[in-house]
Amino acid sequence: MARPDRRAARSQPGSTQLRAGRPRRLADATWTDLAGREPLLLAVPVGSCEQHGPHLPLDTDTRIATALADQLARDLEVAVAAPPIGIGASGEHGAFPGTLSIGTDALISSLVELARSALPTVSGDTGPFRAVLFVNGHGGNTAAIATAVSQLRSESRRVAAWHPRADGGDLHAGTTETSLMLHLNPELVRTEALEAGATERLEEIRDELTSGRLALVSPNGVLGDPRTASAERGERLFTEMNGTLLAAAEQLLSREIAGHHRVDHDS
Repeated sequence: MARPDRRAARSQPGSTQLRAGRPRRLADATWTDLAGREPLLLAVPVGSCEQHGPHLPLDTDTRIATALADQLARDLEVAVAAPPIGIGASGEHGAFPGTLSIGTDALISSLVELARSALPTVSGDTGPFRAVLFVNGHGGNTAAIATAVSQLRSESRRVAAWHPRADGGDLHAGTTETSLMLHLNPELVRTEALEAGATERLEEIRDELTSGRLALVSPNGVLGDPRTASAERGERLFTEMNGTLLAAAEQLLSREIAGHHRVDHDS
């Protein structure tokens, strides 16, 4: 059997996709893909590794944030998706096996140093990146992200954050996140394990959540009712979230930012 011509394989159009076009995921690029091109907006997914009830995987928040950052990179010519930050501030879920958390202070430091690395000069006008947009997937990260963005903006770096919102949605591992996962990764949703959890309003259980006692409020880890979830609703939610994320990215690039872009939803 003749040996394959490796030089011919390297010359095929498919093998030069990143070099010929633009990288959509930073991790898939080489440094030469980024050299000498228009600076990019770096979309950084920020998720968690925490319990999401008996039916969703521990990395649900990270998967959703990553899917949104990937979609932004497809929709916006000057955007590229960074590798996700997959462990955040999840102390409220610590009673459930598998949950990992680095806490708010460590997450602040990680976000600040990451953005400083991407935007090494205060102007942000040199190097491969022109701005950083944190794409948050977990409500417990909100305080850390807000502090990090404030610190970075005080250094005149072009940074913003986006947080998802679902009108009429529930708090955690309920119909909202389950619908999104049925749309994005249906094979990972254990539909036979769907069961309702605590359905109180956030205001009623805020003290327990902030003191890390979520298990006392909901023994199964669910805040809401995933039994009403559907892939169709998940597709609608994802499209709506993608639209607000795209608007936030365009606002950041236009330098017309009046404060921290926030659309809150605890996840």
